[in-house]
Amino acid sequence: MQKIRFGKTELMVSRVAMGGIPIQRLSVSDAVQVVRGVIDLGVNFIDTANGYTDSEEKIGLAIRDVPRDSLVIASKSGAQDKQTFLANLDLTLRRLGTDYVDLYQHHNITTENDYARILDKNGAYDGMMEAVVAGKVRFPAFSSHSIPLAIEIMQDELFAAVQLPFNYVDDQAEAEAVPLAKQLDMGFIAMKPFGGGLLSDANLSIKYLTQFDHVVPDPGIEKLVEMQEIAAIIEAGEGLSTEEAAAIEMVRAELGGSWCHRCDYCQPCTEGINISGILTIESMYRRMPMESVVARSARNFEAARDCSECRLCVERCPYDLDIPELIREKLAFYDSLAK
Repeated sequence: MQKIRFGKTELMVSRVAMGGIPIQRLSVSDAVQVVRGVIDLGVNFIDTANGYTDSEEKIGLAIRDVPRDSLVIASKSGAQDKQTFLANLDLTLRRLGTDYVDLYQHHNITTENDYARILDKNGAYDGMMEAVVAGKVRFPAFSSHSIPLAIEIMQDELFAAVQLPFNYVDDQAEAEAVPLAKQLDMGFIAMKPFGGGLLSDANLSIKYLTQFDHVVPDPGIEKLVEMQEIAAIIEAGEGLSTEEAAAIEMVRAELGGSWCHRCDYCQPCTEGINISGILTIESMYRRMPMESVVARSARNFEAARDCSECRLCVERCPYDLDIPELIREKLAFYDSLAK
């Protein structure tokens, strides 16, 4: 597979990375088989996180017999203090069965207070620098769901790479963050290239992102056939056609601005409501028979009727969605189907 230079790191990475979230759902043997199959396709960039349950362990088993210098391994820690950060990193290294990670990211810096705590004396960034000196981390990086905050952090020039949500409907990064990364020679990982499962057309999603020659899409992969499809699109090397660009505009218009990104940072709900399951009911309706949608969603929508509108979910949402209002809207839509 084609490889590109990953910013100032000078790492040569495959044109697409493998995201490690979905393999949490697989058995160990199935996960190992998927990771090895992805590597056989020429994908050398694998991204996961300390908090993704057993994802690191499964990746570690899969790469045990693969030459370490042929891979670029990225992981993350959400710790904000030095001690916990370094403990997370050591756990990551043990799970992966390696002495170092190529990229370690401060995971989901959401607010300026989060960032300040990371940069405080004995904060996680002190741990990051100690790990770089010790050779446990080659390059420091961060991820965020807040594009304005990410732009501020990028301008501090403390990191070699950034990971942000970026796809053809979640395109806030395109105007400033994407060109800024190129200007600063930072590696750019496109989180949620399929909108967290919202976008089903791999052709549109991958072609949109490969317009940006320094951006690496990072789709979560559960089945080898998913990466095979993506690899074929990349290898074909075709840009968006006029018809495909029009299809993207149609999807954008259909979704509007108040849509759930399925990040689930709003959870857990005090009323036990599966919020993303509620807010994506219309997407499910477009893909499945109506009777199936109603049956599968019944219990969740009954729980939604008890929403107390405590608004904790609103405080947690990195996209500033008015979740209680959206729940009311989706409940009305569900009721119209269930009649």
